[in-house]
Amino acid sequence: MTLYVSHTDPSADFSTITAAIQFCTNLTTPATIRLDAGVYYEKLSIQVPNLTLEGLSAEQTIIHYDDYAYDIRSDGQKRGTFRSYCVFVDAAHVTFRNLTIKNSSGSSLTCGQAIALYADGDDFSCIDCRLIGKQDTLFIGPLPPKEYEPGGFRGPKEHAPRQMTHQYYKNCYICGDVDFIFGSGMALFDHCTIHSLMRDHTATIQGYVTAASTPIHQPYGFLFKNCTLTGDCPPHSVYLGRPWREYAKTIFLQCTYENHIHPLGFDDWGKKDVHQTICFAEYQCCTTSDEKKRASFVHQLSENEAAHYLKLFDKRDR
Repeated sequence: MTLYVSHTDPSADFSTITAAIQFCTNLTTPATIRLDAGVYYEKLSIQVPNLTLEGLSAEQTIIHYDDYAYDIRSDGQKRGTFRSYCVFVDAAHVTFRNLTIKNSSGSSLTCGQAIALYADGDDFSCIDCRLIGKQDTLFIGPLPPKEYEPGGFRGPKEHAPRQMTHQYYKNCYICGDVDFIFGSGMALFDHCTIHSLMRDHTATIQGYVTAASTPIHQPYGFLFKNCTLTGDCPPHSVYLGRPWREYAKTIFLQCTYENHIHPLGFDDWGKKDVHQTICFAEYQCCTTSDEKKRASFVHQLSENEAAHYLKLFDKRDR
């Protein structure tokens, strides 16, 4: 079944995405929600499997919302990171195509974390999309087993079982400043543009691209292949990643970096004890920095080691 959503076309099935998703909850077969060009100010929760959300193009079809972590709710509590999302996916086999998802709140210095896309469904795909935010733009579920501080995981999956997800992002543009791709899931990023935003003109370090929380026995975390890392930050002011949890796994394969990436590559977040447990690695990346300056815990993969990860992309493309 295909449903059509438009603000302006009277022949559309629905005028809001929320209404179309609600209708799909009663379906037992795969469905596609086709979005007309327009700006949709909606906070979406998708718990319908086998659903495709498709816009005309990422430039023409924009979904946005402006919740943020520091916002004080009516109960007097801060909203927190995991209730700040614009779009929440909690179902298997969901696909997004040709659209923008944006958290339109303000600066991360004043708003804190503000998720654009909270993706916690297995076999999730995001193709030809833009994910726009500042701090914590894209959360790749599940949550880690335990929060550092009480209430730190307050949100839709706080008490849910932690079930691993496999996710795929192709030809996407993803931007943010601090930890803007983070989480515990297994995610492939294929030919994406990863753009780091200036956060604080007074700071030496502007941000971190990733913050993985990969579980101990999980074979991989975040894999980036043929991605281009750009930024409007000063030279050497952004790290490729840091470990949200002690077994973080983040690997860049045949990617190209602009000079905003720090010569050390990755940061250990002051956790010296994780040097033996994390997997931060690169393979044949084009960078202006001397690889010999990389941090001691950053591994340069051999051809055989890289082949193990590259074949995951080959399988996906088939």
